[in-house]
Amino acid sequence: MRELTSDHISQQFNAELETLRQHFLTMGGVVENQVADAIQSMLESDGSLAEEVKDKDAMVNQLDGLIDEECTRILAKRQPAATDLRMILSIGKAVGELERIGDEAKKIARLTITLVEEGESPRGYVEINRIGQMVSRMVHDALDAYARLDVDAAVRVAKQDRNVDMEFKTAMRSLVTYMMEDPRSITRVINVIWVLRSLERIGDHAQHICQHLIYLVKGQDVRHVPVSQLSEKVSDKE
Repeated sequence: MRELTSDHISQQFNAELETLRQHFLTMGGVVENQVADAIQSMLESDGSLAEEVKDKDAMVNQLDGLIDEECTRILAKRQPAATDLRMILSIGKAVGELERIGDEAKKIARLTITLVEEGESPRGYVEINRIGQMVSRMVHDALDAYARLDVDAAVRVAKQDRNVDMEFKTAMRSLVTYMMEDPRSITRVINVIWVLRSLERIGDHAQHICQHLIYLVKGQDVRHVPVSQLSEKVSDKE
């Protein structure tokens, strides 16, 4: 693992930064499981698992609040500079992305419960499975890159969002065509479309986590850099 934290005279400061990092990764693990379980609950029409996904939202919110308090306390008490400051700012922003991923997973769980009550949708589950696997992998790899401070891996994950977007657009065209051919399916298929929209947004948030990691390691704000130029931009500055 690449090491960025400074060797401070104050061992307490080192401990505070490591605790902050560990809480972030813990929250990431909870959210990653939320996403996987939300997708599984949808594909298997498992209302009980969907309820578990919703229940995990309380833990995500608790960790979100805890990390926010830790960031604020360290900023006020330690007045960090350089890499330490970037770490705190980066984690503060990345935590927001995790919280939003959790929200999207909860939306999927709610829609799963609705679809279970109405009966399975005849279309859309293949698309949910395909896009769901893609975004689940993105979330996992983004968190793994963050744990290892691996910029190259972060760039690769960020680029995968283009594939998610293309799959999403293809799925939308297919489902809209299906609804036009069978108007009776409109309500159920619209719920599937909302699930796919949540999955697409999860991919966006995973990409943003990678952008925050690049800022942490490189000191570069790449949020507005086109994905096609990301590798070149990151390699410009060591």
